[in-house]
Amino acid sequence: MATTLAPVDSREVVRCDKCTLVQFRTTNNLCRKCRQSLDPEEPEQVIAPPQPAVHVPSHSSHSQLQIAQSIRNLRQRAGLSQRQLALRMQVPRTYVSKIENEKATPTLSSLERLAKALQVTLPDLLTGGQPSREEQVRDLMSDSFLAELMPICQQLNGLQLNSILNQVREITMRPRRTA
Repeated sequence: MATTLAPVDSREVVRCDKCTLVQFRTTNNLCRKCRQSLDPEEPEQVIAPPQPAVHVPSHSSHSQLQIAQSIRNLRQRAGLSQRQLALRMQVPRTYVSKIENEKATPTLSSLERLAKALQVTLPDLLTGGQPSREEQVRDLMSDSFLAELMPICQQLNGLQLNSILNQVREITMRPRRTA
């Protein structure tokens, strides 16, 4: 309970933590003025009960990472700085930074304000503006050439498909002739 000071003449000098009297250490380790112990009191060690293991699914941090990354990508694609986006959202710039660096999880209202500030829909905000797999397949199938080619390709075996693929590669490698 006392603070040890620099030793003087090989006798230990201590200060009482209660009355702040500076003194030589006594043989009984009690303060000369307030009679409190000069030895530091050691707090009783309390052993905490074991904490139950909390299982955090790995996909939650991964999905949060995708949200943070998609917000950053959309902001950069729009040519906005964090400050400009924060002004549009009417929040501090540090909040945008914290969201993008996964230090803060945006609320639903913040996500709505983000989408409005970035001029995208909420689903686009969550996916980073990237089309879903179904949309990509739908876009491919809307191409008339690919739509006509698909039923034919399903009738070919692996060797025939490989041959067609090699022929397409060769066509794309040849320089084009101009008339």
